[in-house]
Amino acid sequence: MEIIKTISADEALEILKEGNEKYINSLVSTGDISQLKRAETCNHGQHPYAIIITCSDSRVIPESIFNAGIGDLFVIRVAGNVMDDHQLGSVEYAASHLGVKLIVVLGHNHCGAVDAAINHDPDGYIKFITDEIKAAIGDERDELMACCLNVRHSIGIIENSFEIHKEEEHGLKVIGALYHLESGKVDFNI
Repeated sequence: MEIIKTISADEALEILKEGNEKYINSLVSTGDISQLKRAETCNHGQHPYAIIITCSDSRVIPESIFNAGIGDLFVIRVAGNVMDDHQLGSVEYAASHLGVKLIVVLGHNHCGAVDAAINHDPDGYIKFITDEIKAAIGDERDELMACCLNVRHSIGIIENSFEIHKEEEHGLKVIGALYHLESGKVDFNI
């Protein structure tokens, strides 16, 4: 039987930070997407080192932002990086079944969903997303601050939905981060 070494949340965070530095200074992503890596993950399963909950925005590509390859990140994407039972179920799966220790809620500046919550009153299914963001940001009108408040709100939902303090004994950590579209830089622990 293959023994899989799970890495700590702090080790995973350092890998993400190093990957983001490589991304900022690179012209192309160098995450491992090789045929060998595809075969390895197919035959031996996935062993991601971080869960990334982020926006569906096409300019926010976690595998590139963190210079990661196949099997490195467990990515959950939804407009405005809002949390509901579906996202929570995905987080729970990755944490409990795959042994991932780091959960990162990754917001970004110039978020269309946050802008819609601040400046518009959409209808249809989009309203489910903007209503959740409005609950997170209250009366905040500054787009960047609203993005940060929205990330913190999602962190709160995660922390209230899991027995986080019990899991912290096993090294589980939840943090917020903000991706800057212009520079590619990620600010952690927002």
